Amino acid sequence: MKKVGIIMGSDSDLPVVEKAIKVLKDFDVPYEVHVYSAHRTPKEAKAFAELARENNFGVIICAAGMAAHLAGAFAANTTLPVIGIPVKSAALDGMDALLSTVQMPTGIPVATVAINGAANAAFLAVQILGVADTELAKKLNDRRVSDAKAVLEKDAAVSAQFNN
Repeated sequence: MKKVGIIMGSDSDLPVVEKAIKVLKDFDVPYEVHVYSAHRTPKEAKAFAELARENNFGVIICAAGMAAHLAGAFAANTTLPVIGIPVKSAALDGMDALLSTVQMPTGIPVATVAINGAANAAFLAVQILGVADTELAKKLNDRRVSDAKAVLEKDAAVSAQFNN
């Protein structure tokens, strides 16, 4: 199975990224976590991106706040799918990171999830890997069935309590 690379611009992003790690663990998807900065360690970030396919990665998730150029820097240096997680910061509540991540030039796409949306980034990575892995796709489908069942059970409990 292909691995997911999880890259954060700073270790301060780890509390957000841990939600992605949990989802990948739940699906038994192998992953690596690294701290690279598009600005402070550009050579290392570029090398990781350029060698990612050769190193058996299938998707790269990048989490960054503020200027948030990390996902774009990775997307510029690989043809693997890159998923950006804009991380909330104090200055603009993450809107700066969101816009920096989602506004990419034509031909260098970054799939972008919600601000601090690490869990959905991991679910999207699982979906992408599931295209070529039927076992993983089945696990994802089973999860969705389980999630739907849980919602319907909550609906029944609330309906029984409040509906005549």
